[in-house]
Amino acid sequence: MLSRVADSIYWLNRYVERAENVARFVEVNLNLLLDSPAGTQQQWEPIIVTTGDLPLFKERYGEATAENVIQFLTFDTAYPNSIVSCLRLARENARSVREIISSEMWHQVNSFYLMVTEVARSRSLHDLSAILRFFEEVKLSSHQFIGVMNATMTHNEGWHFGQIGRFLERADKTARILDVKYFILLPSIKDVGSTLDELQWMALLKSASAYEMYRKQGLHRISPNSIAEFLVLERDFPRSVRFCILQAERSLHQITGTPIGTWCTPVERTLGRLRSDLDYLTIEDIIDTGLHETLDDLQRRMNDVSKKVFETFIALQPIG
Repeated sequence: MLSRVADSIYWLNRYVERAENVARFVEVNLNLLLDSPAGTQQQWEPIIVTTGDLPLFKERYGEATAENVIQFLTFDTAYPNSIVSCLRLARENARSVREIISSEMWHQVNSFYLMVTEVARSRSLHDLSAILRFFEEVKLSSHQFIGVMNATMTHNEGWHFGQIGRFLERADKTARILDVKYFILLPSIKDVGSTLDELQWMALLKSASAYEMYRKQGLHRISPNSIAEFLVLERDFPRSVRFCILQAERSLHQITGTPIGTWCTPVERTLGRLRSDLDYLTIEDIIDTGLHETLDDLQRRMNDVSKKVFETFIALQPIG
């Protein structure tokens, strides 16, 4: 497959997934706002901290109010990771490979982009219920894109590049959503184990669409350790870090033809080691190392996988 096509399909899927997960970031606090006792102060800066873009936000907006954070993460066209920017880039990548992807995929990503830009123009998010409906629509549109792609595109190399992009992005953002709780806790250690603490963990599960599945596993008690274990190590939940890495590795080996458990390229080795470490990692290991430190290491290693995908399949090799 041409490296240009592989790159475009990979990033088309990463950007659609990123748009959905930015909506989930904001939902952490919106869900908390609905569930918290009256008078509870909301913390919006942790959401920006986990994106890694706090200096840029401070320079452009100053105070981390709800309005400023939602504007920055959702509609700021100058911020490359806002929802509207992600969808613009997804649309551009889709346009560049229209001869490869299905027409239904193009229509879905185009409609998704137009929906978000229309909301941005109309400024119709005037209350909490409208904001929540909008973010639900963002998530639904992302799910529709995934469904359309799986149903209408041949499951060949291009499709597998899309899978790798989507699952690497999802794994990274699940780790970051979980890390939000760490940063929210920092200023209020006294709240650990309180009703507010439990509400925060529940809000986090809901934002990862994990609350119901967590409960259905028989995990009725809201325990930080069991939640971290579920979101990082659960093998069968489609938003857990481990599940996503497993799926990305399967698609990678479909592309290379190398049996899983062996490797012939640096990206196979890097992703295989990450998947193997997750297979043997326990929640006790995570707690001993520190939740934030473990998540930070996972994010670093996933970034390394993405870098090696580019070096192995996309970057032009010199002749000679």
